[in-house]
Amino acid sequence: MSTTTRQDLLQAFDALLQPAHFKDYGPNGLQVEGKTQVHRLISGVTASRALIEAAIAAQADAIFVHHGLFWRGQDGCVAGWMKQRLALLLAHDINLFAYHLPLDAHPELGNNAQLGLQLGLTASARFGEQDLGFLGGRSDGGSFAGIDALAEHIKITLKRPVTQVGCAEAAIKKVAWCSGGAQGYFEAAIAAGADAFITGEISEPQAHYAREMGVAFIACGHHASERYGAPAVAAQVAAQFGLQHQFIDIDNPA
Repeated sequence: MSTTTRQDLLQAFDALLQPAHFKDYGPNGLQVEGKTQVHRLISGVTASRALIEAAIAAQADAIFVHHGLFWRGQDGCVAGWMKQRLALLLAHDINLFAYHLPLDAHPELGNNAQLGLQLGLTASARFGEQDLGFLGGRSDGGSFAGIDALAEHIKITLKRPVTQVGCAEAAIKKVAWCSGGAQGYFEAAIAAGADAFITGEISEPQAHYAREMGVAFIACGHHASERYGAPAVAAQVAAQFGLQHQFIDIDNPA
């Protein structure tokens, strides 16, 4: 059974994801220090108690996630859910690695790249703040007959209901997407010439923008849109060191 050190694992994640290039909402990298030697790595979307408990059951030495424990604006108190999660990590000496925007942005293994791969979309350009949004079209060069066809394709692929707003008849050739809570990127997607925009969530203003601008908006779930980057990155780094790796998907309807 191969092992590597916590520091070598951190350096590998940093080299791949380049966190210094991003202005983010929280710390990227090693958020909780655990044991020095790592041989079993668990990946997941969010460092929830359920994921931590599953990692403990799997005898993990490290966890790699998109949504870590620490965010800008927190009060800093270790109480309630924070105490419960930290207590489990510390008691079992498990390392927690978390990468937020760097994991969204990676051109091949990131959440947006992997979501596009799942949906059969190929990006030809980037847009929006920090170039997080992807813009392109169907990998086969075709188009979707309309928002209903695109929404049904996403629903079947991601295995969950979606929220759709926009013209049902207009053909969709150019698609923009940005995983998670990227509804604020909709106006940039419209400006970039998209016929449709896909993200995880929708807020009140976007429904009006979609109707008024004739650009389809589809919200497919924050969690559902970000299930693919963490296992892709973790699997590549685990293979680099010969580590055992397992992705554990904790269901989340949001």
